[in-house]
Amino acid sequence: MAQQSINDLIELLDLEEIEKNHYRATSPNDGWQRVYGGQVIGQALVAASRTVPEDRHAHSLHGYFLRPGDTQFPILYTVDRIRDGRSFTTRRVVAIQHGKPIFNMSISFQVDETGFDHQLPMPEAPRPDTLQDERELRLEWAKKVPEEFAESFDRDRPIDIRPVEPLDIFQPEKRPPFQMCWMKSRERLPDDQRLHQCVLAYLSDWSLLDTAMLPHAVSFTQTKMQVASLDHAMWFHREFRADEWLLYVQDSPSAYGARGLNRGLIYTEAGVLVASATQEGLIRIHPDD
Repeated sequence: MAQQSINDLIELLDLEEIEKNHYRATSPNDGWQRVYGGQVIGQALVAASRTVPEDRHAHSLHGYFLRPGDTQFPILYTVDRIRDGRSFTTRRVVAIQHGKPIFNMSISFQVDETGFDHQLPMPEAPRPDTLQDERELRLEWAKKVPEEFAESFDRDRPIDIRPVEPLDIFQPEKRPPFQMCWMKSRERLPDDQRLHQCVLAYLSDWSLLDTAMLPHAVSFTQTKMQVASLDHAMWFHREFRADEWLLYVQDSPSAYGARGLNRGLIYTEAGVLVASATQEGLIRIHPDD
């Protein structure tokens, strides 16, 4: 397997400033035909964060995927400094390729404040050290991999994903629209909460859209299936480390009109709710010719 270290992920998120409010990023050569959505979310958050005072952290973001990203060309991120208030700072980021926007996102930052505190409890889940690493599962499924997915499938990524109930994406079976997985970076990250937020934004897109397909026994690997993220939102509730185990609890309350709605709650191993995510995605079946 091709090796990819956490330094590769940090470098991916470390944008080049080419002009004030303008940043350039590249994509890894990982075999995918289009840019992974979590990469664009994470890079857009980095771009916005570079324009905000260090005493403010992102508490929410809302983005729309407009066009597929091209892995062979750089992405330009432009930041609009919409508002700088006493407590909140708002930024809008547009990602551009080939002269056209491929993604836009609004991000709100806030100074640290005290206030009311409550959360939903974390559901019971097996400990991550009792579950198989996703790369071990990929080895088991290797013989089923179609040639078009072979290069991207045979890569050792810098993130550790451990599904609670693994789904065989090449032979999916019907199940309720609910899944959980543990996730973290494989290596230690610097002590920078902004970086941990950007890494979690990157991770949050990994399996969320799959949840809406579980009751229908379909997968993005199947012919005639068109699957793509349409939008993505996140809320950061409490501080966390993305290099320590996080439980991603996901469900899909509805699928209709070739779209599936998905929700996720992200907990630390100690049961602290640190972030929430929602995403609507396109899950379209093309008719027979």
